[in-house]
Amino acid sequence: MNKAQLVEAIADKLGGRQQAALAVDIVLDAIIRATVAGERVSVTGFGSFEKVERPARYARNPQTGERVRVKKTAVPRFRAGQGFKDLVAGSKKLPKNDVAVKKAPKGSLSGGTAGKKAAAKKTTAKKSTTTRSATAKKAAAGKKAGAAKGTAAKKTTTARDTGAAKKATAKKTAKKASAKKTGAGNAPARKAAGRRTTAKRTATRSK
Repeated sequence: MNKAQLVEAIADKLGGRQQAALAVDIVLDAIIRATVAGERVSVTGFGSFEKVERPARYARNPQTGERVRVKKTAVPRFRAGQGFKDLVAGSKKLPKNDVAVKKAPKGSLSGGTAGKKAAAKKTTAKKSTTTRSATAKKAAAGKKAGAAKGTAAKKTTTARDTGAAKKATAKKTAKKASAKKTGAGNAPARKAAGRRTTAKRTATRSK
């Protein structure tokens, strides 16, 4: 069955060939555009269309056997749904008075606007997570900086107090040393004065 035959097959149900051709064109165009954009178009019971990236690789020319490098490319891929597979395999029978693929439940059809909305929601969620992590990192950095400043201030205060204590100790030591020197200098003078007094007393007695 080609496209013209497909249009003829649904023309009676859509009220004419023109309406059927328009419906087929619109459906195929929507599937193609969504797949090219990298979205996955899934129809429950029928299958899914998606874009697949193929990396660069080497292949062989079947005619010459020569090894040829194939560039990176993207190809469309269709995967049949389980309902479609069961009908083809014969495990399920085609309904006579009903469509083979029934109406999909709400939310099961992806691609197009629904796919874009879902992608937008994912992007927003990622941005929110990134913003939260960045805020948490800044807060942690601020706490570390504050802790470092507090430690530096404590070290500075301790150093100042230690310096002041050392200076006070040095002054006390100098005073003690000065007092010792003064006492040592006065001792000979006192001894000399005592000797002079003793000599005077002896001279007086001799007279």
